[in-house]
Amino acid sequence: MRKANIQDEIAVNKLKSAVLIVFVVLFLLFIGWVLGEVYDPTMAYFFLALAGIFSFFFVFYSYYNSDKIVLRSVKARPANKKEHAYLMNVVEGLAIAAKIPVPRIYVMETDAINAFATGRNPENSVICVTTGMMKKLNRSEIEGVIAHEMSHIQNYDIRFATLVAVLVGIVVILSDMFRRNLWFSRGSREEKESSSSVLLIVGIIFALLAPIFVKIVQLAISRKREFLADASGAYLTRYPEGLASALEKIAKEEGIIKVNGAVAPLFISNPLKARQISNLFSTHPPIEERIKVLRGM
Repeated sequence: MRKANIQDEIAVNKLKSAVLIVFVVLFLLFIGWVLGEVYDPTMAYFFLALAGIFSFFFVFYSYYNSDKIVLRSVKARPANKKEHAYLMNVVEGLAIAAKIPVPRIYVMETDAINAFATGRNPENSVICVTTGMMKKLNRSEIEGVIAHEMSHIQNYDIRFATLVAVLVGIVVILSDMFRRNLWFSRGSREEKESSSSVLLIVGIIFALLAPIFVKIVQLAISRKREFLADASGAYLTRYPEGLASALEKIAKEEGIIKVNGAVAPLFISNPLKARQISNLFSTHPPIEERIKVLRGM
């Protein structure tokens, strides 16, 4: 049953990744066409062609370098055998148990307890942990957290979640640029005030809806993936209490990690939890509920 669930999840994550890429490409093409209409309608198709070339290279670059972009954004550094020998042994052992290639290992300098996995597939994956996690968790708890992240790698959660972090980020940036450029265009080309005003309204709507879009897509990553990774991680270690205890310690922490909101869903626990207004819009299920499920196994 577990194998069937994992295979179903892999198929769904691959499909969601493809749909996301198509959506972002279409969005970039639309932005290019509208900008052409604003600046010079006779050049609209030229702008569309430029947007097509840009979107192709951007998506291609993002797909193959999304893990590097994410790691750079959180200022993570590679782990080394001298300083992180135990961590590397745990990762190697659990990778063998999960029957996947050993992920590259990175470390974030922060006292908070957290971790995340990134990459495009098991052959090109990364697990990043905080220094706080290594200091505050015991052996079984660290193994539980690593097993959870290993499960995200095993079922291709990382591909969709990492693409979301990078591709959605550019959508938000372009929406903001779009809004600013439309304001400038309106002031500098009064002879096209009527058409520019209509496009200006479209631009403002994009700017207002972009944050909502980000939240919807982040929620599309689904809380279910955290429960599945918890269960799969517990299966790898054969000790659900290890992860449950780690989550219990995370729940007691009050601090946050200053990361980009688009990257936050990658973590095992929301690093921006202090800013969370409602569980309804949280990218992670309540920790208390996850602990309860783990201890009920």
